[in-house]
Amino acid sequence: MFSDIRSYVDAAVARDPAARSRAEVVLLYPGVHALAWHKLSHWLYRHRVFGLARFLSQLVRFFTGIEIHPGAHIGRGVFIDHGMGVVIGENAIVGSDVTIYQGVTLGGTGKETGKRHPTIEDGVVVSAGAIVLGSINVGANSTIAGGAVAMDNVPKARGGRYGRNRLGQSCVLALRLVERGVQYLLVHASGGNSIDVADAYQAGESLGDWILYERKP
Repeated sequence: MFSDIRSYVDAAVARDPAARSRAEVVLLYPGVHALAWHKLSHWLYRHRVFGLARFLSQLVRFFTGIEIHPGAHIGRGVFIDHGMGVVIGENAIVGSDVTIYQGVTLGGTGKETGKRHPTIEDGVVVSAGAIVLGSINVGANSTIAGGAVAMDNVPKARGGRYGRNRLGQSCVLALRLVERGVQYLLVHASGGNSIDVADAYQAGESLGDWILYERKP
């Protein structure tokens, strides 16, 4: 437990240029506080002390503005930056070295049972205001854009450990990417060229200037 908490402090120091010292992070970073207390609430949840676990998570929400359900699985080296408005659901799985910004929801669609919240693999960045819904998989080292709504699997980023899936940097509000990218068509915002998502992914294109359309048979 304590090694995980230490990894949260290390992640904040490494990824936040505003962090001046470890003491500042330990004392003043709500994301670190929420993650640290989640270790205890998750332990209580796993030992079926559900009421106390939920009470602790709600107390932490009151003080930090971050709601992490006690049932959620959180990996090592996670960094929640700013954190206000972050919601992580009961069945969510967050891998190691993940960065989550303020206003992010890892929730359900309301139409699923069992595993109904997303799995976020290692090294993913979930930008401010992003909403990731349902039992989907967000591939390792990918990025979910600010304000995006992800309801389908996002492919693993190519390249190095901290590489970024450029397709995840879309500015569109609905991010519906599947590994079979040929099902969709990208049309440039200027009304000019179009390109298959698969080809754009291969070329490392950013979606900032592209609009995503479903390919019609």
